[in-house]
Amino acid sequence: MVSHSTRGRAPWFLVVPALLALLLLIAPLLALLTRAPWGSFTEILSSPVALDALRLSFITASIATVLATVLGVPLAWLIARSGLAGTGLARTLVLVPLLIPPVVSGVALLAAFGRRGTLGQFLYDQFGFQLPFTTAGVVLAEAFVAMPFLVIAVEGGFRSVNRQYEEAAATLGASSWTTFRRVTLPLIAPALGAGMVLCWARALGEFGATITFAGNFPGVTQTMPLAVYEALESDPSVAIALSLMLIAICVVVLFALRGNLMRPLAST
Repeated sequence: MVSHSTRGRAPWFLVVPALLALLLLIAPLLALLTRAPWGSFTEILSSPVALDALRLSFITASIATVLATVLGVPLAWLIARSGLAGTGLARTLVLVPLLIPPVVSGVALLAAFGRRGTLGQFLYDQFGFQLPFTTAGVVLAEAFVAMPFLVIAVEGGFRSVNRQYEEAAATLGASSWTTFRRVTLPLIAPALGAGMVLCWARALGEFGATITFAGNFPGVTQTMPLAVYEALESDPSVAIALSLMLIAICVVVLFALRGNLMRPLAST
């Protein structure tokens, strides 16, 4: 008979790699903390460059999240509920931006929305409007790479909803829009909240697609990750301070996603 102490003992061949994995994940963060310029930390974060980058990051990430929500929630419903042919392919396509390198996302955006791109040429020729190397381009790049996080989370929410509530509302005479607004959306609220927070955090940290499609112009397209990249070439201490700021934001996001908000993601 196996004793309780034997059953509770973790095997060394699992513990050792697990500790090494934990060290691999924690060591770079600890290195940033030990090398941070704490004496000038406040001065660095209050500099015009840092404040402009932080302001632009928050604004563009928020707008990108709104755009992703307006477009992504219907897409998530289509994938989860419509039953139309091709929804499996649509879900696969939604996952593509998660897997391809961010710089490839930027190249794809240039091919589609550049001044001589498939759609961008029409916008420029007809309306004189261009997206590359503009703040709007930053928003588009962030929405492109971050929307999949929202779609997948909300899709899981739609799949987990008990449709009897929606059917009951329809039986009582509620229109499709009323049922969706008053019944379905409240039921998927945890999944929608988790998806929006993840989408916002991913948009805030976007780098590759942004610098490729929108460039790195202070006050116009230079978000926090781009400011970190530029500072790394001139003053690594500034890059470390800005990096710690982004890490702190990520920690806050993880704290916000704990508990009930994480459950909808498990259903995906």
